Amino acid sequence: MKFIELTLKDHNILHGFDSQNHEIIEEVKVNAASKKLVALDRILSLSDKFILIKYAYDRIVYWEYLEEYEEVKMKLDTLSKV
Repeated sequence: MKFIELTLKDHNILHGFDSQNHEIIEEVKVNAASKKLVALDRILSLSDKFILIKYAYDRIVYWEYLEEYEEVKMKLDTLSKV
């Protein structure tokens, strides 16, 4: 299994959808960022501010990451070819 190290901070947890099909989101604010190893096969998408990661029980989390977008994109590209 391949991993990428990222510095992650605040995040939004998607718990599902309500009866009107609106996302049920829990916003989590933390005091300090922390480094985490993320398995590549859990990453769903990457934007200039957030990385979308899937977890057990069909839960997904939008994490704010502190690295530069191009840096993360290059790391992901390199790791996916190894």
